[in-house]
Amino acid sequence: MIRILRVFSYVVLVAACTLAVNSCATDDNPESGGFGTTTGIVTDEAGQPLTDVTVTVSGVSEEDLVATTGGDGRYSIPNVSVKLHAVKFAKNEWLTVARSITAANFNDEKVATVDMSMVSAIAKITGVITDAKNNNAPLAGVTVSVGVAGTVQSAADGTYTLPNLVADNYTLTFTKSNYVTITRRVTKADFVNDLSTFNITMGSREVLRNLTAQDLASADKWYYNEYRGGGNADDYPHWDWACDYMAALDFRGAWQEQNEGTTLQIRNSGDDRKNPADLDVFDSFVFGSKLITEDNKIMSLRVRTHNATSDAPAHFGVQVVDLAAAEATAVKIGGNRTYGSGDYADFDFDLSPYVGKEVVIAVGIYRQATGDYWKQLVLRAIRFANVKVSNWGWLPGTEAVPGWKLTQEMVRSTMPHTKKTFTGLSDNDKEYKRDNYGEAYVKWRSVNHVAAEWSFVPLRKDPDVFRRGEGNMYMIKTRGTPDVDTKVPESYLYAKFAIAPGSNQLTLRARTLDGTNYTFFKLTAIENDGTVTDVQPVSNTALDAQPAADGCWRFKHNQGDITNPGSFASFAYDLSAFDGKDVTLVFGVYNGVANTGENRLGFYQIILN
Repeated sequence: MIRILRVFSYVVLVAACTLAVNSCATDDNPESGGFGTTTGIVTDEAGQPLTDVTVTVSGVSEEDLVATTGGDGRYSIPNVSVKLHAVKFAKNEWLTVARSITAANFNDEKVATVDMSMVSAIAKITGVITDAKNNNAPLAGVTVSVGVAGTVQSAADGTYTLPNLVADNYTLTFTKSNYVTITRRVTKADFVNDLSTFNITMGSREVLRNLTAQDLASADKWYYNEYRGGGNADDYPHWDWACDYMAALDFRGAWQEQNEGTTLQIRNSGDDRKNPADLDVFDSFVFGSKLITEDNKIMSLRVRTHNATSDAPAHFGVQVVDLAAAEATAVKIGGNRTYGSGDYADFDFDLSPYVGKEVVIAVGIYRQATGDYWKQLVLRAIRFANVKVSNWGWLPGTEAVPGWKLTQEMVRSTMPHTKKTFTGLSDNDKEYKRDNYGEAYVKWRSVNHVAAEWSFVPLRKDPDVFRRGEGNMYMIKTRGTPDVDTKVPESYLYAKFAIAPGSNQLTLRARTLDGTNYTFFKLTAIENDGTVTDVQPVSNTALDAQPAADGCWRFKHNQGDITNPGSFASFAYDLSAFDGKDVTLVFGVYNGVANTGENRLGFYQIILN
């Protein structure tokens, strides 16, 4: 991603020139600053000269000046006005980059030296676009963009290719007049041998705002039965900013992570106030795909409102889309609801008609009036069970393991995960803290972060969400109390997987915080029939590790960070005994020795292969 960011300077410059066009236009004419020369050398990442690089100098209301580097990688462009310019470097199969220069970059001889290092970019995104309005015929003239990294138009046969990319994460948009704009996420994992193929159909009918049935077919999975939002510790540690990750779900429209919850808002700035009232189409919403069973057929929302009263409440509701139906439509469940209070309340929605089906569920807020209409629906919890869930407690049911609050109903209705590799590291470019955690949780979506992809259960202790010293690592930990307990964890993460050859070997790459105290942890497998097995590692590379009581392992290993990932301890597990079964896997941390402080299990990677 760092490589991609290097091209952003060009966009920043163009924006700066656009914003400054009035001042640029009122500058003294170019002769006042005179003219100079822009020169430099272009190299690859190893410092070797690059030939045939097209160098373009662009300025506001000026003709572009173009040159090409020679065999020594050098270029020289005369007659450049001494003022603000963008200098862009482009070469086939190399990532386009740019740099801005101003009058201050010219020396006394009026020479501005701009050297550049370019990155090899042989990756491509390609595909075919078809037209749902015309029997899926090829659709030409669609603008396909990955932002500053490239924009092309589809050809007469509907094909498109975005070249000169590096394999990384992108937001891909498809735009054409009179068609719904489509946005897709392309991840680094989507590139195979530097090629990502992405076919799309445009012109389908919207089912949810700006989303067609084809869009919804790739909706995020709501694997679990509880999603908590917000930062207030209303019932610590179950409800706390460090434990509540609703912001990592897929929100559309206007929304914000707030202390009270993850807040759906009416779009109400500028021209948005001209939007018509519509109590059938969500103004803002969150959505995901979920398998409905007898164990989770009742959906409960714990909500409050901002900018709403009992006389002027917020209008909200739940819509369900069955993509297996002859025609996918958004069906309201339980009708429109209204609420206008700063107190929390619980609303339930009956999903019984969809038992046995995986459907798309959307929770949203409606615009009830045009003009200046500003309402917020605060989502503190989205919960699924076989009865209505209220207040701050744990989900109801029969515990799979006494004291764990993980019920057999939760185990049975958790959906098998479709991903197999997870990270515990957050974006390391900045330090995330209490005041900007929501931004970090959103970034988890693009990296398969373990806290966004697995479900975190804080039985007794909250985690270290961003352990800065180890590369913003995610760590679960103990309280360090006198109460020794190797049967009930302080906290844990769980997810379900379909175990089979090719997906029955699990590797945990982890560390402890220091080498003073042991961290006690274990991997537990829970089958759908309630069978519980503590799984022992078949090998490990920890500096100090031994079996402990009740299936736990204790270890010390204070090595490993983002700059030295090979130094993490690896624990390997053979899950082949569960081949052919869907198994819920639980990583928990235990208070194995009294009064030894907050002993931590730091996650670097979990890999299932």
